[in-house]
Amino acid sequence: MEPEARPTNRSQLILDAVRRLPPGPTRPEIQAEAGMEDLDVQLIRRLLARLILEGKLRTEGLTRNRRYFRIAAEPVPEPAKPPAVVRAQEGEDYPPLSPAGEASRKILAQPLSLRQPVSYQRAFLDAYRPNETCYLPASVRDHLASIGNPEGPDRPAGTYARQILQRLLVDLSWNSSRLEGNTYTLLDTERLIELGENADGKDLRETQMILNHKAAIEFLVESAEEIAVDASTVQNLHALLTENLMANPMDGGQIRSAPVGIRGTTYIPMAVPQIVEECFRLMLRLARDIEDPFEQSFFLLVHLPYLQPFIDGNKRTARLAANIPFVRANRRPITFADIPIQAFTDGVLAVYEQNQVALLRDIFVFAYERSCARYGAVLASLGEPDPFRVRYRSEIKAIVREVVLAGESAAQAEPRIRTYAKGKLPQEAWTRFLTVVETELDSLHDGNFARYKLRPSAFAAWKDRIR
Repeated sequence: MEPEARPTNRSQLILDAVRRLPPGPTRPEIQAEAGMEDLDVQLIRRLLARLILEGKLRTEGLTRNRRYFRIAAEPVPEPAKPPAVVRAQEGEDYPPLSPAGEASRKILAQPLSLRQPVSYQRAFLDAYRPNETCYLPASVRDHLASIGNPEGPDRPAGTYARQILQRLLVDLSWNSSRLEGNTYTLLDTERLIELGENADGKDLRETQMILNHKAAIEFLVESAEEIAVDASTVQNLHALLTENLMANPMDGGQIRSAPVGIRGTTYIPMAVPQIVEECFRLMLRLARDIEDPFEQSFFLLVHLPYLQPFIDGNKRTARLAANIPFVRANRRPITFADIPIQAFTDGVLAVYEQNQVALLRDIFVFAYERSCARYGAVLASLGEPDPFRVRYRSEIKAIVREVVLAGESAAQAEPRIRTYAKGKLPQEAWTRFLTVVETELDSLHDGNFARYKLRPSAFAAWKDRIR
């Protein structure tokens, strides 16, 4: 396998191949012409996507018939030795950056004292026109759609997220908290979420942050058909994410009425409460009108932190809100896996200080690619889900939990399950529901009771009682 240090050479081979071929070659034609038949297809697609982000290629057509066209190069100042991966800080690697993203990063590398103080620019928001203005070029949106749309028939909102919920709870809770400086490890997070075990030696605020993420993600998934890109959903996300972490508990879910400051930046957020509220409503109205889920997600990731509508927890709220379009449209979620803290911070700072989205866009695209690769593999390992269990997932979990807390065996609980089914489900589903719930009860063990929001002590008491 070729060392990862040479992607720029491969990129040049691709560009040379596109130049030699007749206009509009396909990916297989480019791969053959460039002599890269032995390379993994996903790697070729990533290289093509990077060239699109860099403005060197454009595409036409949908995934299977997509054709690539070379764009005449514009003079862009390049570093003397352009690296494939930019070092963020000791021990961290930057994701690959476009020239525009690298230019923003260079500005941010200057000392704080040399960067111009700036305030909130209302014009940055006012200039956006849904479905006309696009922070993500069409070629990038097509690329994300090609990797982010699960195969199979259309299903109700939230179906895909429910299929991978246990993994999603751990991955998104850990990565979003990690980007806030939380020191829980992935294993610590898994134990806390699945077994309720606090990590030794960790600050209680870190434990609370993880649990808050879990609650916020469950809210998104369990309310998939009711959530929207609106004030109610975003404010409730904030309230869940900041529970027991705010100096004033009343600030959870409330638009701020006081000025805020941000360390490590020259950016000064809007201080007038009435304008903050007005811009918050306008931002959500613009986001709601965006038809493409990927553009909608990225717009929220840009403008929620920029406005700082809450006293604290704005970036956490933005990362969860960025998943609203994906949960609603049954796209693969974004968990921000493998994103260095400094890279994400710089992407947000470029928006704050420069009103430039290129750096954050590079981070977003890389993060989404990583998430899709992970969840494609996770879902493949699960097999084809049972549509009945997907449809009645909440009801199944609720009655299983009720039976366990009541201390009943599957046989003893039959009347309880039948009564529950008659009150919650259509008649044609009653018999199947009874069978599924009894199977779930028979399959309960020490390694899976957390699925039903059961504490270890409650499960142990039930197991002792039915023996």
